[in-house]
Amino acid sequence: MCAATMDGMADPLRAPLGADALSTLLLAPAGPLDRLEVVASTGSTNDDLVAALRTDPRAWAGTGLLVADHQLAGHGRAGRGWETPAGTSLTCSFVTWPEVDVDALGWLPLLAGLGVVTAVRATAGVRAELKWPNDVLVPGDEPLEGWGSARKVSGILTQAVPTPIGLAVVVGIGVNVAQRSDELAVPSATSLALAGARDLDRETMLVALVESLAQVTARWRAADGDVVGSGLAADVAAVCRTLGTRVRVELPGDELLEGTATALDDDAALLVVADDGTTHRVLAGDVRHVRDA
Repeated sequence: MCAATMDGMADPLRAPLGADALSTLLLAPAGPLDRLEVVASTGSTNDDLVAALRTDPRAWAGTGLLVADHQLAGHGRAGRGWETPAGTSLTCSFVTWPEVDVDALGWLPLLAGLGVVTAVRATAGVRAELKWPNDVLVPGDEPLEGWGSARKVSGILTQAVPTPIGLAVVVGIGVNVAQRSDELAVPSATSLALAGARDLDRETMLVALVESLAQVTARWRAADGDVVGSGLAADVAAVCRTLGTRVRVELPGDELLEGTATALDDDAALLVVADDGTTHRVLAGDVRHVRDA
């Protein structure tokens, strides 16, 4: 059922996703997916796919996608919650079997983010950018502490799942599409609607996202996981707002690092030049944008 507006009329922007239309566009042989499931609601698409892979990995042996019209208990990095009103977001998880060196898996959140950025720019016409390591930003209004003049419109969570038939990776992606300002949980969040998107159709966005991720994955596999040699590292750096920005990094163990983010290392680590001139490799930590470049 469509969501209702204040006057009781159905809101077409919050209409349920069309499973039949999506299957026609996205399933092989016409599309890049081997399996597609669209459900009305679930707690977490990532949790569902991780459980399915542990129970029957062969059922998801190809490239698969689980999409929920409404995710009730989504979660992000470091166990943070992620909730959205029904019909306002894209909430989905991909299953992929990278078949690359495990050292290359650190690039996955950024590669998925590159796919999101490409899809958002192409369909919504909004200048999306990456925030290391797993957020997608769009322009905001007033500067906000830790975010600068940008706001978070999408988050990415990757989970590796060892199975008897190989290593699977679940890539969870959430994109805020049609939320009003009073429907956002935190000041740092926004939606494509609030960012002035020219198109808010979730099915259009999902098709573009799947196709973009398929292209990124194909390039990655063709280069045997060599993100630098494939040119993907350069593409990620070109859309990464964190680079060139003064940052404050909350490292594990409550250690703080402040400096300028200058580059991505070959394993996707963030290189930060501290005030004393020393260069630090950041593999994990909360990054705040203290001041834009």
